[in-house]
Amino acid sequence: MSIDEIIEFVEGLGGVLTLSPAPGDGSPEISWGDTFFYYSPGGVVPNATQPFATIVTKDYPGDEGSRLNRPNTFRLNFSAGKEAFVGWTGHEPREPTTGDADVADTVIAHPVYGRQGWLAVVNPGSRTQTAARELLRTAHQLARTRYQRRASSASR
Repeated sequence: MSIDEIIEFVEGLGGVLTLSPAPGDGSPEISWGDTFFYYSPGGVVPNATQPFATIVTKDYPGDEGSRLNRPNTFRLNFSAGKEAFVGWTGHEPREPTTGDADVADTVIAHPVYGRQGWLAVVNPGSRTQTAARELLRTAHQLARTRYQRRASSASR
């Protein structure tokens, strides 16, 4: 899967706000080239909400394990929930993660945010493209549910 294919798929889920920071838009330079997906049918970044999925194209300080500074390497990250996390990793999010964070086309616990239940895939390809789409659908649905719950609480 290419970055463009992932963006097209996620935007097709509906209600998605896609942010792709770039020079001149006021975003921090380190985020340029990355992509952040929020559930926001109104098209505004929700307050106090994290994206439900991201595409990261480079190493961040403290997050070098996936070796994203290699040519043509990126990591797709998703907050697909505890059930999906346990299903893919075989352990609870708070348990220590073992394994290589730089193996391509394999679903792994996110090397930094695994403890929060995030999963990731470095360069999703033929082995993980079906799983990546399903995990993105799950992450989107969870974000949609949270959004609707907040909107319902705010209208009371």
